[in-house]
Parts: sequence; structure tokens; C-alpha cells
Amino acid sequence: MSQTPRHSAARRNAEALLSKAQKREANFKQEQERESEAVALKTARLRELRLAKEAEDEKLKAAAPPPAPRAPKPRRSKQT
Repeated sequence: MSQTPRHSAARRNAEALLSKAQKREANFKQEQERESEAVALKTARLRELRLAKEAEDEKLKAAAPPPAPRAPKPRRSKQT
């Protein structure tokens, strides 16, 4: 009978350690998920900004008059 309390105490200790480890793991996974969501939101926001800027640039490019043609540079003859 003397071993029964000892086994139950060891079992309680082992279960307490397991419980702590599982809580740590759950918290770690939760934190990783939060970070992943934050990165996804940031990426989506930056993508929207980039697409809006590109659309604005295209609109300005279409509205701008074409550049004036440049006069050709005179060719220099080779000096020997």
C-alpha cells in the first residue's frame, strides 16, 4: 500500500508537467497564428496601395501629352 500514494504523486507531477508543456505549445501556436494573420493583412494592404498607385500612374501617363521627338545628334566623324 505504501507504493500507491507514491505512484499517484508521481502521476500528478507528470500530468502537471505535461499540462504546462501543452499550454506553452498552445500559446506558441496561437502567437504564430496571430503573427501570420498580421503579415497577411499587411501584405494585402501594401498590395492594394501598389495597385492603386500603378492605376494612377497609368491614368497620368495616358493623359500626358507624348514627349516631343528629339533632334538626332550629329554624328562625329572618326579622326584618324
